[in-house]
Amino acid sequence: MSVDRTHIETNRASTARIRALVAGLGDDALRQPVGEHWTVAIALAHLAFWDRRVLRLLEIAERDGLRDVPNIDVSVNDLSLPFWAALPPREAARIALETSEALDRRLEALPPRVLEMLRSGNPRWVQRGLHRDAHLDEIDAALRI
Repeated sequence: MSVDRTHIETNRASTARIRALVAGLGDDALRQPVGEHWTVAIALAHLAFWDRRVLRLLEIAERDGLRDVPNIDVSVNDLSLPFWAALPPREAARIALETSEALDRRLEALPPRVLEMLRSGNPRWVQRGLHRDAHLDEIDAALRI
């Protein structure tokens, strides 16, 4: 069976965007507002949080399949905002990059059956670039202000 592996390049590209972004930002830029309630650092912490969620799903899928996927409501972003805002901006940037790199490696090494199981559950669990790039575009736009 042929398995769609297009996620590898898109995930690598979004991780490269994070790497380039955090390498060139000072602390003031990390505090730059992105929308009404977020900053660049909060957006990066958000990306790390959701990438870590997918890392956890990988563990569950490889061990048990996707029978018991933890349901996380969209409101988790609002609930997490004060915690993300409390992170030192440079730490948020570090966590975002390290997590995206770790998740990319895990997704690239997944057995085809687990990869397809995850993709059928939610394509964004595999195509992390979809989520990352949306926020990275917002960050880029905010930093051009």
